[in-house]
Amino acid sequence: MTAPTHHTAASLNPASLRQGKIDLAAALRWAARLGLNEGVCNHFSLELAPDRYLINPQGLHWSEVTAGDMLLIDGSGRVLEGWHALEPTAFFIHSWIHRTSPRAKAVLHTHMPHATALTLIEGGRLEWCNQNTLRFWGRVGYDDHYNGVALDDAEGVRIASQLKDHDVLFMASHGVTVVGANLAWAFDDLYYLERACMHQLLATQMAAGKPLRQVPEALCARVGAQIAGERQQSDLFFASIKRMLDRESPGWATI
Repeated sequence: MTAPTHHTAASLNPASLRQGKIDLAAALRWAARLGLNEGVCNHFSLELAPDRYLINPQGLHWSEVTAGDMLLIDGSGRVLEGWHALEPTAFFIHSWIHRTSPRAKAVLHTHMPHATALTLIEGGRLEWCNQNTLRFWGRVGYDDHYNGVALDDAEGVRIASQLKDHDVLFMASHGVTVVGANLAWAFDDLYYLERACMHQLLATQMAAGKPLRQVPEALCARVGAQIAGERQQSDLFFASIKRMLDRESPGWATI
């Protein structure tokens, strides 16, 4: 990876580049509002074109980033546009997922509390016991092997290979990664994944040894399909986030 520079990317549509930066900043800001971030770690990325990705920079808290802080990088980790540095693990995890999973236009990696807690349980799995969980029916994978901090291509490749054709990857003793066809859909899934894990862990604590209520597989599949057909809700949620940021955080969309 090269040192940060400030180059332009003339081959990209300027309007798409601008909107991508605004959307990525919105997702990061709102994730911080929800407590899904951790220090200045974790990262979101968005593919704009083949070998062209936006990603949040190293060293900035998600609650302070603006659209102008977003980095434009290529698949080799070269900063094509931006003033800040690129965090190494962000590059190795995200670049390989983007390169090996064509459907992963948005890649969101967090250590959000309840989903991460599930990765700390031996054999921890998302239980098909509540409606928020059912949206992920058939879409969840598990990497049950913790292999340290992702600081090289080999670990990036290994993590990407564990995702396979899933949209959610629980990463043992680490966190979660959610991918999606666009940023609004991926962010909506990230939000509801944390809610699903929170409800599951709360129910487990309250159950006093009683089993969680399991939804029959056929109904899981039907509800999952129903929610997948309501993606307008994801778009409306993301639009509402940007309206609230406009009201409450002037300057967040500055480029």
